Amino acid sequence: MAVNRAGIVDNNFVAQLRALPRGPARGPAVDLGGPVREGTALSARRAIALFETQVESRHLDLTARALKARNECFYTIGSSGHEGNAAVAAALRPDDPAFLHYRSGAFFIERARQVPGSTPLMDMLLGLAASKDEPIAGGRHKVFGSLPLAIPPQTSTIASHLPKTLGMALAIERGKRLGLTDAADDRIAVCTFGDASANHSTAVGTLNAAEWHAHQGRDCPVLFVCEDNGIGISTPTPEGWIATQYAHRANLAYVAGDGLDLPDVADAAEAAARWVRTYRRPCFLHVRTVRLLGHAGSDVEATYRSPDEIAASEALDPVLRTARLLVTEGWLTPDEIVAIYEDARTRITALGEEAIRRPKLTTRAEIVAPLSPRHPDRVGEEAMRLAPEAERKRIHPGGLPEDDKPRHLAVQINRALADLFARYPEALLFGEDVGKKGGVYHVTADLQKRFGADRVMDTLLDEQTILGLALGAGQAGQLPFPEIQYLAYFHNACDQIRGEAGSLQYFSNGQFKNPMVCRIAGYAYQKGFGGHFHNDNSIAALRDIPGLVIASPARGDDAAAMLRTCAAAAKVDGTVCIYLEPIALYMTRDLYEDGDGAWAASYPPASHHVPLGSGRTYGDGADLTIVSWANGLWMSLRAARVLEAQHGIRCRVLDLRWILPLPVDDLVREVRATGRVLVVDECRATGGLSEGIFTALIDAGVDAEMARVAGADVYVPLAAAANLVLVQEAEIVAAALALVGPVASPAVVEARTVS
Repeated sequence: MAVNRAGIVDNNFVAQLRALPRGPARGPAVDLGGPVREGTALSARRAIALFETQVESRHLDLTARALKARNECFYTIGSSGHEGNAAVAAALRPDDPAFLHYRSGAFFIERARQVPGSTPLMDMLLGLAASKDEPIAGGRHKVFGSLPLAIPPQTSTIASHLPKTLGMALAIERGKRLGLTDAADDRIAVCTFGDASANHSTAVGTLNAAEWHAHQGRDCPVLFVCEDNGIGISTPTPEGWIATQYAHRANLAYVAGDGLDLPDVADAAEAAARWVRTYRRPCFLHVRTVRLLGHAGSDVEATYRSPDEIAASEALDPVLRTARLLVTEGWLTPDEIVAIYEDARTRITALGEEAIRRPKLTTRAEIVAPLSPRHPDRVGEEAMRLAPEAERKRIHPGGLPEDDKPRHLAVQINRALADLFARYPEALLFGEDVGKKGGVYHVTADLQKRFGADRVMDTLLDEQTILGLALGAGQAGQLPFPEIQYLAYFHNACDQIRGEAGSLQYFSNGQFKNPMVCRIAGYAYQKGFGGHFHNDNSIAALRDIPGLVIASPARGDDAAAMLRTCAAAAKVDGTVCIYLEPIALYMTRDLYEDGDGAWAASYPPASHHVPLGSGRTYGDGADLTIVSWANGLWMSLRAARVLEAQHGIRCRVLDLRWILPLPVDDLVREVRATGRVLVVDECRATGGLSEGIFTALIDAGVDAEMARVAGADVYVPLAAAANLVLVQEAEIVAAALALVGPVASPAVVEARTVS
């Protein structure tokens, strides 16, 4: 049978306080500004204020449990036992960006005390009640977040917010060097997380990356706060594990503080924050805490902890310990403390009753509204604005690219990046090998020479960190273009886009943004080179991320124009864009015959951009519509020529160009024009885009004969074996013939060929 530990902890506090002796006599002229304890910087007045924060945090948890029993509260992971983190908030400034763990309630309340007009208690209760009046997430989730408090909303439970905290810290310093912010900006970035989360690869990788930067003498003002309660849900953290891992790192300062002892944790937090702010180097603040009330309201702690273990944890209650300290030192009497405690109960209970009466989200439209705003007219205007001509001539010393002859895909992407960097001084490009080498395929060649190592930089080999740096930079007001070297490696860090970047506008009701254009060299068809890491053709993990934009150009003119559109969408709407570049087409110049140059393309003028979700049609054949993109487009155009020349089948070929949003209007129009559609999907049959294409046609009520060719559901093998599992031109022709059948006599075919 479950036991109400919330009631036990609550009653225990009051009973133990009433049983305490009154403490030393307090004279009328007592100095509340003096230290609570010899040797500590914490004054009595400050200790009392922090105690009030701790009490309010505790009563929020108690109220949540009470409302949950009435089915009026929908989130019960609380902060009880972690209330010492109020002292961490007090040691920081309200403009220090803070990325908070879900047990940092006291931190949130204490920071709000530093910003006049804040109403943290009501805000948090509205979140617990899932009310759309909640000011950060609007009832979409219970998160700690506030724009005035510089706290981006987090849903992280596995330290997935640590990479962007590091990204923010580096962005603060980079902004000063690039003249984007005040040179005197001494903010630091802070994140809080649990001891169990410290073992996650995301945390380990981020701490390693911070040390990597510090090792090279780069400023990196980040404070990592590990709130160590000794248990992860039901799995204990070995005694001494966190200290053993992090107390003796060469490039990571380590400070320990006892979060159960308010003066001790206050001193530790002050020392750690001062270190980071002064020396601009990373620090690990290890705060001892205890978990009370179980993992959450639904957690039956007695199934994995003995009664003695639970009682021992409850005896360490930090709120009770602070109360005893104040009584022992003579700053407050037991009756005064109980009065503070009961006053908080009364206030927060009343606020809770008000919160549950506030309106809830009631329509799908209002739920999805902040997910990914779209302002196509403004995006179009922004996309067509290039840098001044004089600046463009400086960065293109060989002449403006639109005056040059047609070039292949890689060159036009490079030129478009240069134009965007000239247009946006806040633009950044980073990833593995993008700097001096200019990228594995030389797509970023010479950009570091033209724009400097602060804007075009190599990173360590860790995709989670690469994307985290982009997240932090975007939230700091910069415009990042991170590069993931191969599509397969995106999966190593997918949650940085799915759980962090993609969700920020949604869970902040549009108040926070992390714009980015993430370039990924991808797909298959690399002749003589392969293996599934370098020839990956799976986009399923990308397609289901809400709010994402996915661009996939096949030729140079579209590539340049679509890159402009992505950058404009990021600037105007804070859009998270994935820009998929087909590796096999980077250097392709020819289409039908060797030397025809038909796949090279001219650089588009400034007046040209490709609107989101707009396709491009080749030909006007009435017999069959072929739908494809990227490598599939190149093969489809070649197949269409064979179909007409040898079989009399006249096709139109639709290049989707955008995977998200899918160009549904163009798709429906072109399929209805012929009544037949063949989808050429170079990705896997399961999870590939063809599934979405057919669904869109069916949803639109299109009556057409449909077929597809797609890659096999298998990893791409090495060398020529890859051709056995990837779509081939002969398959496209055969599928078209099966769908359409013969439509003309050989004489007609010959006449068409001659004409």
